[in-house]
Amino acid sequence: MSAAPQSASASPMRAHWVALGTIVRREVVRILRIWAQTLVPPAITMTLYFLIFGGLIGSRIGDMGGVSYMDFIVPGLVMMSVIQNSYGNISSSFFGAKFGRHVEELLVSPMPDWVVLWGYVAGAVARGLVVGAIVLGVAMLFTRVRIPHPLVTLSTVLLGATIFSLAGFINAVYAKKFDDVTIVPTFILTPLTYLGGVFYSVTLLPGWAQTMTHANPIFYMVNAFRYGLLGRSDVPLWIAYALMLGFVAVLSWVALTLLRRGVGLRS
Repeated sequence: MSAAPQSASASPMRAHWVALGTIVRREVVRILRIWAQTLVPPAITMTLYFLIFGGLIGSRIGDMGGVSYMDFIVPGLVMMSVIQNSYGNISSSFFGAKFGRHVEELLVSPMPDWVVLWGYVAGAVARGLVVGAIVLGVAMLFTRVRIPHPLVTLSTVLLGATIFSLAGFINAVYAKKFDDVTIVPTFILTPLTYLGGVFYSVTLLPGWAQTMTHANPIFYMVNAFRYGLLGRSDVPLWIAYALMLGFVAVLSWVALTLLRRGVGLRS
Protein backbone atom coordinates (compact mmCIF):
# COMPACT_ATOMS: atom_id res chain seq x y z
CA MET A 1 0.00 0.00 0.00
CA SER A 2 2.85 2.38 0.80
CA ALA A 3 4.89 1.63 -2.35
CA ALA A 4 2.64 3.62 -4.70
CA PRO A 5 2.77 6.94 -2.76
CA GLN A 6 6.55 6.64 -2.37
CA SER A 7 6.91 6.00 -6.10
CA ALA A 8 4.64 8.94 -6.92
CA SER A 9 6.60 11.28 -4.67
CA ALA A 10 9.94 10.07 -6.01
CA SER A 11 8.96 10.51 -9.65
CA PRO A 12 8.85 14.35 -9.69
CA MET A 13 12.20 14.57 -7.90
CA ARG A 14 13.70 12.10 -10.37
CA ALA A 15 12.39 14.25 -13.21
CA HIS A 16 13.95 17.34 -11.61
CA TRP A 17 17.34 15.64 -11.42
CA VAL A 18 17.05 14.59 -15.07
CA ALA A 19 16.26 18.19 -16.02
CA LEU A 20 19.18 19.46 -13.94
CA GLY A 21 21.55 16.97 -15.56
CA THR A 22 20.31 17.97 -19.00
CA ILE A 23 21.03 21.67 -18.43
CA VAL A 24 24.46 20.90 -16.98
CA ARG A 25 25.31 18.58 -19.87
CA ARG A 26 24.25 21.19 -22.41
CA GLU A 27 26.43 23.81 -20.72
CA VAL A 28 29.44 21.49 -20.56
CA VAL A 29 29.03 20.51 -24.23
CA ARG A 30 28.85 24.20 -25.12
CA ILE A 31 32.10 24.88 -23.25
CA LEU A 32 33.90 21.98 -24.93
CA ARG A 33 32.50 22.76 -28.38
CA ILE A 34 34.05 26.24 -28.35
CA TRP A 35 37.14 25.23 -26.35
CA ALA A 36 39.32 27.57 -28.39
CA GLN A 37 37.36 30.47 -26.89
CA THR A 38 36.62 29.12 -23.42
CA LEU A 39 39.76 27.21 -22.37
CA VAL A 40 42.74 28.31 -24.47
CA PRO A 41 42.72 32.12 -23.91
CA PRO A 42 42.97 31.87 -20.08
CA ALA A 43 45.93 29.53 -20.40
CA ILE A 44 47.74 31.95 -22.75
CA THR A 45 46.92 34.98 -20.59
CA MET A 46 48.11 33.34 -17.37
CA THR A 47 51.29 32.12 -19.05
CA LEU A 48 52.09 35.75 -19.87
CA TYR A 49 51.35 36.74 -16.27
CA PHE A 50 53.76 34.12 -15.00
CA LEU A 51 56.45 35.13 -17.50
CA ILE A 52 56.18 38.89 -16.93
CA PHE A 53 55.16 39.25 -13.28
CA GLY A 54 56.58 36.04 -11.89
CA GLY A 55 59.70 35.65 -14.00
CA LEU A 56 60.88 39.13 -14.97
CA ILE A 57 59.45 41.38 -12.24
CA GLY A 58 59.36 38.72 -9.54
CA SER A 59 63.08 38.07 -9.80
CA ARG A 60 63.69 41.69 -8.79
CA ILE A 61 61.11 41.71 -6.00
CA GLY A 62 62.43 38.64 -4.22
CA ASP A 63 60.41 37.06 -1.41
CA MET A 64 56.89 38.05 -0.43
CA GLY A 65 56.02 37.12 3.13
CA GLY A 66 58.63 34.39 3.32
CA VAL A 67 57.85 32.74 -0.04
CA SER A 68 59.16 33.47 -3.51
CA TYR A 69 57.16 35.97 -5.49
CA MET A 70 56.39 33.37 -8.15
CA ASP A 71 54.88 31.06 -5.52
CA PHE A 72 53.00 33.98 -3.99
CA ILE A 73 51.14 34.97 -7.15
CA VAL A 74 50.12 31.43 -8.15
CA PRO A 75 47.02 31.24 -5.87
CA GLY A 76 45.88 34.71 -6.90
CA LEU A 77 46.21 34.03 -10.62
CA VAL A 78 44.40 30.69 -10.34
CA MET A 79 41.59 32.28 -8.35
CA MET A 80 41.39 35.21 -10.74
CA SER A 81 40.97 32.87 -13.71
CA VAL A 82 38.29 30.87 -11.87
CA ILE A 83 36.35 34.01 -10.95
CA GLN A 84 36.49 35.59 -14.39
CA ASN A 85 35.57 32.44 -16.29
CA SER A 86 32.76 31.37 -13.96
CA TYR A 87 31.23 34.82 -14.18
CA GLY A 88 31.74 35.20 -17.92
CA ASN A 89 30.38 31.75 -18.76
CA ILE A 90 27.01 32.05 -17.07
CA SER A 91 26.42 35.71 -17.94
CA SER A 92 26.98 35.11 -21.65
CA SER A 93 25.22 31.74 -21.72
CA PHE A 94 22.05 32.78 -19.90
CA PHE A 95 21.83 36.10 -21.72
CA GLY A 96 22.24 34.17 -24.96
CA ALA A 97 19.27 32.05 -23.91
CA LYS A 98 17.29 35.24 -23.29
CA PHE A 99 18.39 36.76 -26.59
CA GLY A 100 17.54 33.59 -28.52
CA ARG A 101 14.24 33.36 -26.59
CA HIS A 102 14.73 29.68 -25.81
CA VAL A 103 14.80 30.55 -22.10
CA GLU A 104 11.02 30.74 -22.44
CA GLU A 105 10.96 26.97 -22.92
CA LEU A 106 12.54 26.60 -19.48
CA LEU A 107 10.11 29.04 -17.89
CA VAL A 108 6.99 27.26 -19.16
CA SER A 109 8.32 23.80 -18.32
CA PRO A 110 7.31 22.10 -15.04
CA MET A 111 10.87 22.22 -13.69
CA PRO A 112 11.26 24.41 -10.57
CA ASP A 113 13.32 27.59 -10.53
CA TRP A 114 16.14 26.02 -8.53
CA VAL A 115 16.74 23.49 -11.31
CA VAL A 116 17.16 26.25 -13.90
CA LEU A 117 19.42 28.28 -11.64
CA TRP A 118 21.69 25.49 -10.45
CA GLY A 119 21.89 23.91 -13.87
CA TYR A 120 23.45 27.07 -15.26
CA VAL A 121 25.52 27.63 -12.12
CA ALA A 122 26.92 24.08 -12.25
CA GLY A 123 27.96 24.58 -15.87
CA ALA A 124 29.73 27.84 -15.02
CA VAL A 125 31.43 26.28 -11.99
CA ALA A 126 32.61 23.41 -14.20
CA ARG A 127 34.27 25.86 -16.59
CA GLY A 128 35.84 27.72 -13.68
CA LEU A 129 37.28 24.50 -12.25
CA VAL A 130 38.63 23.33 -15.61
CA VAL A 131 40.27 26.68 -16.31
CA GLY A 132 41.65 26.76 -12.76
CA ALA A 133 43.18 23.31 -13.26
CA ILE A 134 44.71 24.44 -16.56
CA VAL A 135 46.23 27.54 -14.96
CA LEU A 136 47.55 25.45 -12.07
CA GLY A 137 49.13 23.14 -14.64
CA VAL A 138 50.72 26.15 -16.34
CA ALA A 139 52.04 27.28 -12.93
CA MET A 140 53.82 23.94 -12.54
CA LEU A 141 55.96 24.87 -15.54
CA PHE A 142 57.34 27.84 -13.59
CA THR A 143 57.35 26.74 -9.96
CA ARG A 144 56.80 23.73 -7.73
CA VAL A 145 53.15 23.74 -6.66
CA ARG A 146 52.47 22.33 -3.19
CA ILE A 147 49.00 21.81 -1.73
CA PRO A 148 49.39 21.40 2.05
CA HIS A 149 45.65 21.90 2.67
CA PRO A 150 43.75 20.20 -0.20
CA LEU A 151 40.30 20.49 1.43
CA VAL A 152 40.73 24.24 1.90
CA THR A 153 41.98 24.55 -1.67
CA LEU A 154 39.04 22.65 -3.19
CA SER A 155 36.32 24.18 -1.01
CA THR A 156 37.58 27.71 -1.60
CA VAL A 157 37.69 27.37 -5.37
CA LEU A 158 34.21 25.78 -5.37
CA LEU A 159 32.74 28.54 -3.22
CA GLY A 160 34.46 31.27 -5.23
CA ALA A 161 33.26 29.83 -8.54
CA THR A 162 29.72 29.45 -7.15
CA ILE A 163 29.61 33.02 -5.86
CA PHE A 164 30.60 34.57 -9.16
CA SER A 165 28.44 32.18 -11.15
CA LEU A 166 25.45 33.41 -9.15
CA ALA A 167 26.56 37.02 -9.62
CA GLY A 168 26.92 36.45 -13.36
CA PHE A 169 23.44 34.94 -13.48
CA ILE A 170 21.97 38.03 -11.82
CA ASN A 171 23.85 40.23 -14.28
CA ALA A 172 22.42 38.23 -17.19
CA VAL A 173 18.89 38.50 -15.81
CA TYR A 174 19.05 42.30 -15.75
CA ALA A 175 21.01 42.68 -19.00
CA LYS A 176 19.02 44.02 -21.93
CA LYS A 177 21.83 43.95 -24.52
CA PHE A 178 25.21 42.28 -24.90
CA ASP A 179 27.01 45.43 -23.73
CA ASP A 180 25.27 45.11 -20.35
CA VAL A 181 26.96 41.74 -19.84
CA THR A 182 30.44 43.29 -20.10
CA ILE A 183 29.88 46.37 -17.92
CA VAL A 184 30.19 44.60 -14.55
CA PRO A 185 33.33 42.57 -15.44
CA THR A 186 35.04 45.64 -16.92
CA PHE A 187 34.23 48.29 -14.31
CA ILE A 188 33.68 46.25 -11.14
CA LEU A 189 35.01 42.70 -11.32
CA THR A 190 38.41 43.45 -12.88
CA PRO A 191 39.34 46.30 -10.47
CA LEU A 192 38.23 44.25 -7.45
CA THR A 193 40.30 41.30 -8.67
CA TYR A 194 43.48 43.29 -9.22
CA LEU A 195 43.04 45.06 -5.87
CA GLY A 196 42.25 41.79 -4.08
CA GLY A 197 45.82 40.86 -3.14
CA VAL A 198 46.62 38.83 -6.24
CA PHE A 199 50.02 40.46 -6.80
CA TYR A 200 50.87 41.82 -3.35
CA SER A 201 50.44 41.28 0.37
CA VAL A 202 48.07 43.63 2.16
CA THR A 203 50.74 44.21 4.82
CA LEU A 204 52.69 46.30 2.30
CA LEU A 205 49.89 48.86 2.03
CA PRO A 206 49.36 51.95 4.21
CA GLY A 207 46.60 51.83 6.81
CA TRP A 208 43.86 53.46 4.74
CA ALA A 209 44.56 51.15 1.79
CA GLN A 210 44.50 48.09 4.05
CA THR A 211 41.07 49.15 5.30
CA MET A 212 39.78 49.49 1.75
CA THR A 213 41.28 46.13 0.77
CA HIS A 214 39.54 44.41 3.69
CA ALA A 215 36.24 45.65 2.26
CA ASN A 216 36.95 43.72 -0.97
CA PRO A 217 35.33 40.25 -0.88
CA ILE A 218 37.76 38.87 -3.48
CA PHE A 219 40.60 39.60 -1.06
CA TYR A 220 39.23 36.97 1.33
CA MET A 221 38.78 34.36 -1.40
CA VAL A 222 42.30 34.86 -2.72
CA ASN A 223 43.78 34.59 0.77
CA ALA A 224 41.79 31.47 1.66
CA PHE A 225 42.98 29.85 -1.55
CA ARG A 226 46.55 31.02 -0.83
CA TYR A 227 46.32 29.29 2.54
CA GLY A 228 45.32 26.08 0.78
CA LEU A 229 48.33 26.23 -1.55
CA LEU A 230 50.97 27.91 0.61
CA GLY A 231 49.75 27.57 4.19
CA ARG A 232 49.68 31.35 4.77
CA SER A 233 46.98 33.99 4.69
CA ASP A 234 46.58 37.67 5.54
CA VAL A 235 43.13 37.06 7.10
CA PRO A 236 41.69 34.46 9.51
CA LEU A 237 40.36 31.49 7.58
CA TRP A 238 37.01 31.41 9.40
CA ILE A 239 36.23 34.97 8.34
CA ALA A 240 36.88 34.08 4.71
CA TYR A 241 34.59 31.04 4.89
CA ALA A 242 31.83 32.95 6.72
CA LEU A 243 31.94 35.65 4.06
CA MET A 244 31.89 33.19 1.16
CA LEU A 245 29.03 31.12 2.60
CA GLY A 246 27.10 34.32 3.31
CA PHE A 247 27.52 35.47 -0.30
CA VAL A 248 26.35 32.08 -1.61
CA ALA A 249 23.21 32.25 0.56
CA VAL A 250 22.33 35.86 -0.30
CA LEU A 251 23.05 35.61 -4.03
CA SER A 252 21.12 32.32 -4.28
CA TRP A 253 18.10 33.96 -2.65
CA VAL A 254 18.32 36.99 -4.96
CA ALA A 255 18.69 34.85 -8.09
CA LEU A 256 15.78 32.57 -7.18
CA THR A 257 13.60 35.59 -6.35
CA LEU A 258 14.35 37.16 -9.72
CA LEU A 259 13.54 33.91 -11.50
CA ARG A 260 10.32 33.46 -9.55
CA ARG A 261 9.18 36.97 -10.41
CA GLY A 262 10.35 36.74 -14.02
CA VAL A 263 12.40 39.91 -13.78
CA GLY A 264 13.99 40.63 -17.16
CA LEU A 265 12.56 37.39 -18.54
CA ARG A 266 8.87 37.99 -19.09
CA SER A 267 7.60 40.81 -21.24
